[in-house]
Amino acid sequence: MRILLAEDERELANWLVRALGQSSFQVDWVNDGRLVRASLKATRYDALILDLGLPGLGGHDVLADLRDAGHLLPVLILTARDSLIERVSSLHEGADDFLAKPFELPELEARLIALIRRARGSDHPRFACGPLAYDPAARRFTLAHEALALTPREHGVLRALIQRSGEPLSKQEILDRVFSDEQDVNPEAIEVLVHRLRKRLASSPVQITTLRGLGYVLESAG
Repeated sequence: MRILLAEDERELANWLVRALGQSSFQVDWVNDGRLVRASLKATRYDALILDLGLPGLGGHDVLADLRDAGHLLPVLILTARDSLIERVSSLHEGADDFLAKPFELPELEARLIALIRRARGSDHPRFACGPLAYDPAARRFTLAHEALALTPREHGVLRALIQRSGEPLSKQEILDRVFSDEQDVNPEAIEVLVHRLRKRLASSPVQITTLRGLGYVLESAG
């Protein structure tokens, strides 16, 4: 799951990027509200963590700007301004959730997962594609309720695909989502990993289809 973090506290932001990264989130960080829209245009994100006290363009203005533009990205407000009026106003302005500082990391992770699940709609309550399901909390895939054994890289690619099941992901998008910290992975390696995953899914109705010019899409024939 790819997250955009808009936070001006450098120490907190660096910690969140590392901590969430250990829990299967990929986090991009901006420290100025004016950078949010440009980031959203350049990259597809699953959610936005938004601090209200941003320089350049405050969190309330960022949120209003996104909603006025019709952007439906899930937004979690993360702020030290913990008051009933602040929470209510943020939710009325279009925020999906509100978490006050200081906070516990497991709660933040749980809220993010819930927001992303909700945004995907009732057809994808647990990141599922036919009999293939991914449990973010356990970081485990199951196929027809049986655990699916995968290498770490196969796991990363399949996770990216199931989080966008039914939508194509290009090789570069998969690289950016899964292997941004690794220098030795190239687009050709993605082809090899997809080939291996197709073999692992061969006995099921789940398949990875290549769409020319668009990339790979995970879909189920059953």
